Amino acid sequence: MTERRLDTDTVRLGIPATAWDGPGGVNAYPYGEVYPHGETGSYGDASAYGHDQGDGHAYGHGSGPVYAGARSQVVATGSSAPMGISASAETSPPIAENGPGEQTGKKSAKVGVLRSSALMAAGTMVSRATGMIRQVLQTAALGTGLLATTYQTANTVPLSLYTLMIGGALNSVLVPQLVRARVEQPDGGRAYEQRLVTLVLSLLAVGTLLSVWAAPQIVSLYQSDTPETHAAYELTVVFARFMLPQVFFYGLFFMMGQVLNAREKFGAMMWTPVLNNIVLISLFGLYLGLMTVPDRVQDITDAQVRLLGIGTTLGIVLQAVSTIPYARAAGFRFRPRFDWRGTGLRKSVGAARWTLLFVLVNLVGLTVVTHYASAADLALPKDGVGFSAYTNAQTIWMLPQAIVTVSLVTALLPRMSRAVAEHRLDDLRGDLSRALRTSGAVIVPAAVFFVALGPEVARLLFAHGTADAASAGPTGHMLQAFGLGLIPYSAQYLLLRGFYAFEDTRTPFWMATWIQVVNIALTVACHLLLPARWAVTGMAGAYAVAYAAGLLLTALRLRRRLDGRLDGKRLCRSYAKLTAAALTAGALGWAVARACATEAAPTFWSTALALAAGAVAMAVLFLLLGRVLKIGELRGLPGLR
Repeated sequence: MTERRLDTDTVRLGIPATAWDGPGGVNAYPYGEVYPHGETGSYGDASAYGHDQGDGHAYGHGSGPVYAGARSQVVATGSSAPMGISASAETSPPIAENGPGEQTGKKSAKVGVLRSSALMAAGTMVSRATGMIRQVLQTAALGTGLLATTYQTANTVPLSLYTLMIGGALNSVLVPQLVRARVEQPDGGRAYEQRLVTLVLSLLAVGTLLSVWAAPQIVSLYQSDTPETHAAYELTVVFARFMLPQVFFYGLFFMMGQVLNAREKFGAMMWTPVLNNIVLISLFGLYLGLMTVPDRVQDITDAQVRLLGIGTTLGIVLQAVSTIPYARAAGFRFRPRFDWRGTGLRKSVGAARWTLLFVLVNLVGLTVVTHYASAADLALPKDGVGFSAYTNAQTIWMLPQAIVTVSLVTALLPRMSRAVAEHRLDDLRGDLSRALRTSGAVIVPAAVFFVALGPEVARLLFAHGTADAASAGPTGHMLQAFGLGLIPYSAQYLLLRGFYAFEDTRTPFWMATWIQVVNIALTVACHLLLPARWAVTGMAGAYAVAYAAGLLLTALRLRRRLDGRLDGKRLCRSYAKLTAAALTAGALGWAVARACATEAAPTFWSTALALAAGAVAMAVLFLLLGRVLKIGELRGLPGLR
């Protein structure tokens, strides 16, 4: 087959996106763009865009020039560290452009895609289930107060440092070059692959050692060290020293994952992270079962600290090391190579400057939120009003986005990219409008559901072990504060795909920067103006407001790119109907749940009954009102035609 270049809507060999879960929930970092509280997209010579929220899978599609025979539609999935969720990428096998075997190749490609899709779907289900079990057990073991925040903060630091050291560059710059080398170089890219692995692991080894040494200074960015808070600060530093070696093993895991993805081997990256979840589930189960569980920072013993710190890091070590046999079976042989000069990496880093800057911008936002949310825990150490509660609430809040919006983007991005390439702006506009209206049929009622029944959701999931209904209450209020922000959050995510269809990453960078500026400003205001009990709940609301502001600016900018039209009238009409139906149904669901909650001290079963009754009442009325208001988008949902 003759090699030639095509300007088609494809991704060369299926370059992967990666994701992990951070303090703001599980987030995808396609090509290394860090969005602890946001979203992303980028492109190199070929691009993969994805975003993950809740189940650890970032679904995306890339566009860019590729080689004939490498036509691939990517469904990239991300790797989550603390929740142990996986990363992979699905691509069709090479298809010949011409010749008698073309139809056979297409059939084989379809079978391969279906097989990979089934594998990823199974991985999603297992990851979601084990991740949620882990989250519930962690809350039962550590609660939602200051003790939990010391652990959660320390467990956030390694991923942040990995991203700053090499994570952003790894995905945005180095991995595309790895894929290109496998296509272009006579040795199939083996030498380049060995150089790349040597470079990444060498940098991370040095960086890991320095970070362990500088743990107190790093932790001081997230928590204040005062005479009143010194015990919590010191505990966070100790946890961090145990967990910072994860930085190296994150790099090993992601690097082996890219080696496997480049060879179209996806199973290991889908399933080895589940091992991390199993380790953490066992860890928290052991912690709950064999030890007297403390509820204050001062009461935790050295043995408990070692168990939590070493056990958490061992989960990441197992996740990373388990990929090595799969890489060897796929043909990878590691030989250290330090001849890095002349490989062209410096030029590529310059080309990816927007991606790499995004890493820094979003980590600044993450640090500010973590710092002030931790301050609330320091003020009220047993009340569950700070960082851990914020994390739990946001993780639940993001699930509808992961289930609905990301799936729509997977299906629509190829069409949108083709429309731009062929100058069919009307079709691009129509696809965006359709995606917004279809996703809104689920996102709008889900947002209202969180507002109406957030406290019941929080009590059902997080009022166990050391956490009771009272300490789970602030998590429910934060879920309510996040609530309606899900609508602009989802819409913003979809509109940014319009820019990515134009291969424009600069504009999304500035849009996300604007969102972070608003979010940081409002977060600081909440810290200064609100009492500690409500400060972080206000920060959750600030996050929602920031995305509303971002949506407005993004829509105006994209409208300009689409010749001044964005199907605004139809979108406003659809969302007005959806909002009216959802608010009415939400009011009924709230009333039914309150009527069922007759006990002064809610139990697990009384909470489950109230939540189920309210949810069913809300769903039934919403669907009935959808028929009355003739909301056509509901007919497009599975089971509602």
